[in-house]
Amino acid sequence: MESLIIIFIFIFGLSVGSFLNVLIDRLSQEEKITGRSYCDHCGHQLAWYDLIPLLSYFILKRCCRYCGKKISFQYPLVEFLTGVFFVLIALNLYPLNKPFFSFSYPQSLYLLIANFVIISCLIVIFFADLKYQIIPDQIEIFLFCASLIILPFYSQSIWLAFFHQILAALIIMAPIFFINFLSAGKAMGFGDVKLAFNIGFLLGLKAGFFALYFAFVFGGIVGFILILFRRKKLKSKIAFGPFLVLGIITMLFFQDKILTLLGKIYGF
Repeated sequence: MESLIIIFIFIFGLSVGSFLNVLIDRLSQEEKITGRSYCDHCGHQLAWYDLIPLLSYFILKRCCRYCGKKISFQYPLVEFLTGVFFVLIALNLYPLNKPFFSFSYPQSLYLLIANFVIISCLIVIFFADLKYQIIPDQIEIFLFCASLIILPFYSQSIWLAFFHQILAALIIMAPIFFINFLSAGKAMGFGDVKLAFNIGFLLGLKAGFFALYFAFVFGGIVGFILILFRRKKLKSKIAFGPFLVLGIITMLFFQDKILTLLGKIYGF
């Protein structure tokens, strides 16, 4: 039974990942998300059998059926990552022997779905900013709403929790806002500012701070490697949104272990 649940969640994640690819490309280019999928190269509308998550990419040998040009590896990667993260979220939230799909645990299902929405938003932000250097506002709003939905699961006083999370969001956002303001948007885009606000609201002050810290560490390491291998110049612009997403995911999955370890080291 446990294996069937894992397989179901993974396949569900693959299907959601296929839709996330649509959001990544169309929201970033301000296109409607409705309508049939089409080839990025020739514009030919794709049949349903061209859109089977993960499988179609390999069945078609990574090429468009109609024009023969290469299909971006983004599409199977996003689908696969969504499936994997959905499984990890389910395993992280609940032991599989607890019937969280049953009617006796509806609150567990709500929490699970909210976390699916959160990780889906993060995947869209990661690839949209990496590919187009744009973080769609619609996804930022969905991320905030999903973060708001999970508040009652972690606090008995919803209004007090909301106040604390808003305060944390403003504090975490402040350094990114000032970098954006002082650099006139050259060092950090305003999308990064809004994402930093979401970090604080989702994770709280302490975990949000470390998510921001890890984002700068990851960004520094990748930036150094790119410059070292001459893929980027010192003044080249690198999207920071993906590193913020990596910081969030790090704290989402390893928050307790990281805070416990740092608490022992620094005594907080």
